[in-house]
Amino acid sequence: MASAAEQLAANLNFGAFAKADELKKRIWFTLGALLVYRLGTYIPLPGIDPNIWEQVFKSQAGGILGMFNMFAGGGIHRMAIFALNIMPYISASIIIQLLTTVSPQLEALKKEGEAGRKTLNQYTRYLTVILAAFQSYGIAVGLEGAGNVVSDPGMFFRLSTAITLTGGTMFLMWLGEQITSRGIGNGISLIILSGIVAELPAALANMLELGRQGAMSTGLILVVIVMAVAVIAFIVFMERAQRRLLIQYPKRQVGNKMFEGQSSHLPLKLNTSGVIPPIFASSLLLLPTTVANFNAGKGPEWFQWITTQLGHGRPLFLVLYLALIVFFAFFYTAIVFNPTETADNLKKHGGFIPGIRPGERTAEYIDYVLSRITVLGAIYLAIVCLIPEILISYASVPFYFGGTSLLIVVSVTMDTVAQVQGYLLAHQYEGLIRKSKLRGRRR
Repeated sequence: MASAAEQLAANLNFGAFAKADELKKRIWFTLGALLVYRLGTYIPLPGIDPNIWEQVFKSQAGGILGMFNMFAGGGIHRMAIFALNIMPYISASIIIQLLTTVSPQLEALKKEGEAGRKTLNQYTRYLTVILAAFQSYGIAVGLEGAGNVVSDPGMFFRLSTAITLTGGTMFLMWLGEQITSRGIGNGISLIILSGIVAELPAALANMLELGRQGAMSTGLILVVIVMAVAVIAFIVFMERAQRRLLIQYPKRQVGNKMFEGQSSHLPLKLNTSGVIPPIFASSLLLLPTTVANFNAGKGPEWFQWITTQLGHGRPLFLVLYLALIVFFAFFYTAIVFNPTETADNLKKHGGFIPGIRPGERTAEYIDYVLSRITVLGAIYLAIVCLIPEILISYASVPFYFGGTSLLIVVSVTMDTVAQVQGYLLAHQYEGLIRKSKLRGRRR
């Protein structure tokens, strides 16, 4: 079966793609949904003076606003209705997943299967509304305090802005869920990916313009390009890296036939958590500074100090970023991969790891191996995300060439391509089954 699958995968071509009608419908739906998202990033908030806001944004683009703008696909720069993007939903997901580890009620819901998952998703949506309303109201207050950006400040502007931005986030959350169920790939990840990719040409042009003006040396531009290519190659290598555990199946008798023992592998990805840790870490670091950057010089002195220290390249930012990446690498791996459940499934099907007793000892061994490779995965994520952050801070490299953005682009692209190949493979299998049935009837 494995060799047949490999052969089919090697023979995937545009001819097979042209015949896969279901896949084409899913791709067209995904592209249409992402086009709607991109159009929304160009619809500005009412009551904002775009020229004055442009000046305010440029004065703070090197800080947290620039990073937020990267995830928002340029929505912050244009102060669009999708300015909050999908970040409140990601923050809500983090909080709910953290609560499932400490709350017995939520943990019980998680174990209920599909029904429990739907209930947790509903809680996540409710929390998304609360977080989005809080952040959007803070943005409205911040805009009023940022000079003459707002033409008619007051409670009406604050409420209309809060409703508009919250509605934009909820629409994107719904759009992401539709892409996941009716399109191809993970909808939330694709929304973030499309925002980053759409701004890449402008970021590249801006970097070349800085070189033409002499603000960036030609050598530094070449270093950035070479570094981006090297980081992409490193990400592809590490994302494909696996630790394979040998699984042995004993001889078994079915009726009068004796089947030989078989061997298989349990693949453990080096980076099981994927792109989630840097996204979660970034969203948590963005949360407390969303409003504070608009209100420079206002608020408690300690809060202003924290906001300043959370700027890019600052020691506090780098330390917290590193700590959060490592934490979420382990935390999310523990959520998506359950060694005890895996060991129980192996035991039910008669599989075992040579030299390891089935059951609890197998679960302990899998957990031991998974913990060791997750350490390497966390180090890899830290290297990919932190080194470019330092370059961004001290060499004025655009955010779009940072490790987080490249990691998101490469990882999401690889996952989406893998799903496309899966649909093509399934379509080819269906074609082979139909042909075999037709041949059987003719005989």
